Amino acid sequence: MSLISIIISLLLEQAKPLPVARVNAWLKAWADLLERRFNAGERKHGLAAWVVGAALPAALVLIVYVFAYWYNWLLLFFLGVGILYLTTGFRQFSHYFTDIHVALRAGELDRARRQLSVWRGRSADRLSSSEVARLAIEEALLAAHRDVFAPLFWFAVLGPAGALLYRLARHFSYAWSVERNQGETKEFGEFSRRAFAALDWLPVRLTAVSFAVVGNFEDAVFCWRSQAGSWPEEASGILFAAGAGALGVRLGMPIDAGGIVGERPELGVGDDADADFMQSTIGLVWRSLVMALLLLALLGIASWAGS
Repeated sequence: MSLISIIISLLLEQAKPLPVARVNAWLKAWADLLERRFNAGERKHGLAAWVVGAALPAALVLIVYVFAYWYNWLLLFFLGVGILYLTTGFRQFSHYFTDIHVALRAGELDRARRQLSVWRGRSADRLSSSEVARLAIEEALLAAHRDVFAPLFWFAVLGPAGALLYRLARHFSYAWSVERNQGETKEFGEFSRRAFAALDWLPVRLTAVSFAVVGNFEDAVFCWRSQAGSWPEEASGILFAAGAGALGVRLGMPIDAGGIVGERPELGVGDDADADFMQSTIGLVWRSLVMALLLLALLGIASWAGS
């Protein structure tokens, strides 16, 4: 049932993409309401807000899921498809990547820069075509993990409640992030950051392993072990290093963004990023998804045979 729900939700999302802007607006309103109600400048208030905002909704969905599992398979199916449709999907980011890819293929660098700027929320006016491709690949690897692979992992572990918990935790980690806020919100958002890091610890490594298995395994493992630790954010460093090694491309490296050159260590091996490597990235992500679905199918068959 889980595998069927995943496949149908992915097909549904391809046919009728989720209105991401509307969902993000709902999540922002929910996060702002919780912050107004709970934020008094201490970490324990952030913990209380996270429990009410993320853990409680996930617990309610888990209760409904357990009831449906024993008494109503149709409700079980629709609950799974509905939650997955709201929490996962390639179309949440793929249109940006596709537009940038097409623009670079056509030699329209300015259009590619504009699309990347909208996607990342940062200026891209000074970037070369290789830098645009490099950043687009990085964003795609990270988005594929957070919008597809990690929610599917938690769905496989905890059912719809797991996917919902991950999505809410991810949003609160961003909305209440220490980097975006100071003062009272700095302490308030500390628990949400730690909670999301804990939820993401295992999925991010499984995603990196999947990139290695379906790509260049030796280079992916080498880059993961030797380069990921140099990246400021652990999770992103693992994904970018493993993905770069699997693709045989160089990622990271300093980027001139709006006149400010950011310190970014070099990740990966091989050639500079370009439109061809963007096409290879699409193949890497889809092969990883197919492998994950096959693994779930094998686990389902084994469970059925064992019973």
